[in-house]
Amino acid sequence: MKRFSVLWVDDEIDLLKSHLMFLEDRNYRVETCNSGQDALEAVREQPFDIVFLDENMPGLSGLETLTELKRIDASLPVVMITKNEEESIMEEAIGSKIADYLIKPVNPNQILLSLKKNLDHSRLVSEKTTAGYQQEFRKIAMDLSMVRTHEEWAELYRKLIFWELQLESIEDRSMFEILESQKSEANQQFGKFIEREYPDWISGEYGPVMSHTLFRQWVAPVLEQGPTLLLVIDNLRYDQWFAFEDVLSPYYRKTSERSYYSILPTATQYARNAIFSGLMPLDMEKRHPEWWKNDTDQGGKNLHEADFLKAQIGRLGLDLDWEYHKISSLKQGRNLAQQFRTLKGKDLVAVVYNFVDMLSHARTEMDVIKELASDDKAYRSLALSWFKNSPLLAIIQEAQALGFRLVITTDHGTINVKQPSKVIGDRDTSLNLRYKTGRSLTYEDKEVLAATRPEELRLPSITMSSSFIFAKNDFFFAYPNNYNHYVSYYRNTYQHGGISLEEMVVPFIVLDPR
Repeated sequence: MKRFSVLWVDDEIDLLKSHLMFLEDRNYRVETCNSGQDALEAVREQPFDIVFLDENMPGLSGLETLTELKRIDASLPVVMITKNEEESIMEEAIGSKIADYLIKPVNPNQILLSLKKNLDHSRLVSEKTTAGYQQEFRKIAMDLSMVRTHEEWAELYRKLIFWELQLESIEDRSMFEILESQKSEANQQFGKFIEREYPDWISGEYGPVMSHTLFRQWVAPVLEQGPTLLLVIDNLRYDQWFAFEDVLSPYYRKTSERSYYSILPTATQYARNAIFSGLMPLDMEKRHPEWWKNDTDQGGKNLHEADFLKAQIGRLGLDLDWEYHKISSLKQGRNLAQQFRTLKGKDLVAVVYNFVDMLSHARTEMDVIKELASDDKAYRSLALSWFKNSPLLAIIQEAQALGFRLVITTDHGTINVKQPSKVIGDRDTSLNLRYKTGRSLTYEDKEVLAATRPEELRLPSITMSSSFIFAKNDFFFAYPNNYNHYVSYYRNTYQHGGISLEEMVVPFIVLDPR
């Protein structure tokens, strides 16, 4: 174990010999100084892991010494020790980013606790987290063999995300690799579960809340409680929501968190249109052929979400004063943030925010984004950085000021694809990497869910003989032509449209303004 070096600065250091001996006995190397000036010279001459600094000293005061220490090494942890309990002193010290603040007289165990918190924190957290996951690993493995319902799958997925976020901050890479293996196994079993259960869900016999039932079952009851901002962040993964959650805590308090299931294909033109229309794709095509477009049709596939929403609100008999906004650029986001106060009095403001979806596509197409978001951890970090500085956060702040309840959800998630799956289709076959629709598709049976009769899944057919296939786990479809180049280009990119926990199990969060 590393022997940490401590610099203790106090004009009455001779009175602290028992404390110094206590730390030496516990393998800390302690250097001492009697003044702030001596402390600055010591820090310039040799590195220290932490400084204990008396606040009330002749010459340079503790706060003056603190300022100079931070100029020499901004990352050096400094613990202020003082007899003075004045609030202004505490605030100034905290504002100068001290590591801890102790009131005299201090006992040796207080000092030891501060050292553990500041120097051993990472090791202790790592050991505790590793031990916790090792215990949980066996339970998750047992759950995987016993999970039978959509509720159990959603709970298992949230548990896997929890441990992923816990393990990403520790240095034991082996534990993280074990979790990745467990996630992969979970997706394999989940694919079998969906293949077995999904047709019955669509027939209406039983099943979870899904894209086409979300508004009626979960959004409409929230609207009865007062003005609501419905925020649909395209392509938002559950782990990204967990990363965003703390940023919202100064403005909103979470009142409920539930999971719903995206329909297949887990792609925007299907899943998001289903949310706003309250219909499955085949029913959209039949009822509103003027608004629905199939994969091979020209033009935008999500241009009529407001029309679909208006029709659904009418069918549900809701008397609402509402507006719909789609944000696909920085300028549009800023404009809505600046104008949001004009929406006061609306019962419902529905906002589709496309940034995370654009980030996913940029991750595929731009080398710089590939470097910045090389894995799930980096992808989360990049999305969080955007969120903290985005017009979306400004919109949420404006909504909070007006007393809007907030609903955050998405149309589908996305998965990092790693395994190619060969597929052959004609020239009219759709282009998505996680699902295909077309005629005479040739594919690897074990790697896909095939719907040879699309109408059974309430999906439209491009032709009489069209079928759908959906990639399972982390497979992505690749054509035999120019296969190696295609695989190299798309491997380790984020895609959606298929069957995985990441794509299908998505969050629905209700928050009240603080």
